[in-house]
Amino acid sequence: MTGAGRRHAVAVILFAALALLAAGCGDQSTLSPHSKASRDIATLWWWMLGAAGVVFFGALFLLLLGWTRRRKRGLPVFGEDEGLTTGLVVTFGIAVPVVTLIALFVVANFSVVSATQAPKTASTAMTIQVIGHQWFWEVRYPGTTAVTANEIHIPARTRVNVVATTTDVIHSLWVPELNRKIDMIPGHRNRVLLYADRPGVYRGQCAEFCGPQHAHMSMKVFAQPPDRFRAWLRNMAAPRRAPSSPELTRGEQVFVASACASCHTIRGTSAHGEVGPDLTHLATRTTLAALTIPNRRGYLGGWILDPQHIKPGAKMPAIALGGADFQAVLDYLQSLR
Repeated sequence: MTGAGRRHAVAVILFAALALLAAGCGDQSTLSPHSKASRDIATLWWWMLGAAGVVFFGALFLLLLGWTRRRKRGLPVFGEDEGLTTGLVVTFGIAVPVVTLIALFVVANFSVVSATQAPKTASTAMTIQVIGHQWFWEVRYPGTTAVTANEIHIPARTRVNVVATTTDVIHSLWVPELNRKIDMIPGHRNRVLLYADRPGVYRGQCAEFCGPQHAHMSMKVFAQPPDRFRAWLRNMAAPRRAPSSPELTRGEQVFVASACASCHTIRGTSAHGEVGPDLTHLATRTTLAALTIPNRRGYLGGWILDPQHIKPGAKMPAIALGGADFQAVLDYLQSLR
């Protein structure tokens, strides 16, 4: 290989290594556990990595040994001892892999599965329902009228039973820092336990390809102190606050009279659409379009005027509003807290 070729190969290897490191960065890591279930999964992963590392580096060692002794017969030190050679093959080629695989199988399929399997309803303090759509998450709290989207709120240090369903294609609910993934299959109800050791924000993702915007179907789980969670839930269960000014009243009237009301619900108004997310308390959310953009005025305006530019393939069409009506609707939506 020429000097230029070697430099090119080194550059490719360094680029690949940096790409792998960058892929591991962020706030959605299985190796940053915040519950017993996720810690068991992370521990299993480390043991599997260790076992794979032993095999990998053992193979590299044997390749290196074979290359350095390619003109010599027998093993270093031991020479041509056929019995020893056979014993090494049996030990490291059969016995060690069999024992290792059986141990990992037992741990993964009995210990870890028992810790991450669907919880018994009696063992959980509350149940929530998560419904997958193309491409957003609808979140309901049975026993209340609370509905939100793309942001799951739970009390910290509380066992929460999540019942997952879908209205269209197969999705997969996964919050790596809290538990394993579960599939959401049409006509089937699946369950998983969500538990957070401490208050925090944990990112989740659809883990099953579900269409063009699969990569932009994310969520956040907010684990809150119990008193703050209860206050949040009371607010979510209430209908929208009545407009407090003529400008906001006009914004609500424009919203209800436009195509917006055909797809969205705002409880306390005549808007009862079920295609898109419930917007009753839209202003309390931190993001729009399933974490695609932040929930700020400029982004909200862009989402209303041209959603296909932000999220191609989304079911939301562009809404044609005059300048004054557009500003009134923006003011109104930002008041929905």
